[in-house]
Amino acid sequence: MSSEEGLSSTITDWLFFNSWWLLLPFIMLLVVAAFIVAFVLLLYMISPLISPKPLKLNGAHVVVTGGSSGIGKSIAMECYRQGAFITLVARDESKLVQAKKEVEKCAINDKQVVLCISVDVSKDYGQVESVIKQCQEKLGPVDMLVNCAGTSYSGKFEEVEMERFRMKPYNIYVTVAYPPDTDTPGLAEENRTKPLETRLISETSGVTQPEQVAKILVKDAVQGNFNSSVGPDGYMLSALTCGMSPVTSITEGLQQIVTMGLFRTIALFYLGSFDSIVRRCMIQREQAKATDKRE
Repeated sequence: MSSEEGLSSTITDWLFFNSWWLLLPFIMLLVVAAFIVAFVLLLYMISPLISPKPLKLNGAHVVVTGGSSGIGKSIAMECYRQGAFITLVARDESKLVQAKKEVEKCAINDKQVVLCISVDVSKDYGQVESVIKQCQEKLGPVDMLVNCAGTSYSGKFEEVEMERFRMKPYNIYVTVAYPPDTDTPGLAEENRTKPLETRLISETSGVTQPEQVAKILVKDAVQGNFNSSVGPDGYMLSALTCGMSPVTSITEGLQQIVTMGLFRTIALFYLGSFDSIVRRCMIQREQAKATDKRE
């Protein structure tokens, strides 16, 4: 064997031996990635074991406050379609009667009942407790309570009357869902006093039908989900604002961890767009004032 062939053979052997060391980092990365994927799959498989047990609405007693119109009425109709017994609670008795007729059209069997109770849940707690006991005596223990009753007012802070700031006693500040702008009479009234900037910003996500919102909220409620969102914007906001809120499944927690950075980046572009809307409205308002002065 010549010296050149020997040198070539030595180099080949050296490269063959050291190629494994060169590939070792990639092999380790593949092993780590495989462990991560296996761990995520394991969490996904055991997640149903620790998640809340879904609530069966067939035969359940559902109490809906603010159920005479809007999202509350749509939720009552959706629950009734799934076989629930419904108690509608609201202030306006005439609206309650009309809502009862609409809900009853969604019945799936002859045993279902819709009970109407006219009461203001933001006032006398004793009266509220009394009517809840009354509906329990007729339809049994409450399996699900949907709080849609409330009041809101949109306008510039300095233009809002002092009476609007009055606090109501015995209010319940537990919220499990933040629905988007929904095509209801309440939204039309809200838009009547809403500042232009606020209205333009809220219009960027569009208006959702109450039936769609009701289906999603009922689905999340019966599954025991703490967060309930509608649409991609709602999902992104619920992930961004999760903070110290509990999670009802490991999958939900992993989704929040993985998507937080991406959603925060997207949110910054949203904020830039909203700031642009505010500046544009300010410029238009100043131009209008200047025109009025010249006239």
